[in-house]
Amino acid sequence: MKKLCIFDFDGTLFDSVDDVVLSFNKALELYSFPTLTREEYIGFLGGNIDDIISLVLKDNETPENRETFKKTYLDFYDSSKKELSVPFPESHETLMKLQENGVLLAINSNRFNYSIKNFVDKFFADIDFFQIEGHDLDYPSKPHPHGVNKIIKNANVSLDEVIYIGDSITDIETAKNAGIDCVIVKWGYGVKSDWENEYVLEAIDEFSQIFDYF
Repeated sequence: MKKLCIFDFDGTLFDSVDDVVLSFNKALELYSFPTLTREEYIGFLGGNIDDIISLVLKDNETPENRETFKKTYLDFYDSSKKELSVPFPESHETLMKLQENGVLLAINSNRFNYSIKNFVDKFFADIDFFQIEGHDLDYPSKPHPHGVNKIIKNANVSLDEVIYIGDSITDIETAKNAGIDCVIVKWGYGVKSDWENEYVLEAIDEFSQIFDYF
């Protein structure tokens, strides 16, 4: 029986890409670089901020451009109201029901911790997440299992008592590298090949289907 449920953040709990698109394109325009479409950005998601910026800059990617552009993007994003970023429907209800049934809840993401916690404090203030492991510049990011391993160790549960809920190949590889089960959601930013990946237990259409594992 599962005791710990680890969620990815972007594309799994939160629909957050549109504010990312606005800030990235605003930064690209500032440097007279070509802007990108929403669909192009979705194809770049999953890695850490440096990985994504390298893809966004394309032919304009250099170490100097990457660092300067990253600071500009983060300044734009952190100062924006992020009014387009909201939890997916039924996410809060699902988390609350899992919590009421004694399931340990955690988040593992390549988004920075402070950013995750800002959204959690705003939308999920009544959810007691056992641990939030975002991207830490001092440690490897997903799909490396560093963050997941920390969560599992602190929860003191066995690997077969953990399930990872995500939306993309990065999440699948993270779960596989950690040796834990993985369920993929279809409402996020993944693609059909992710849903059909042989490592995935199930690709679900509704949050309520998570309860089957508890």
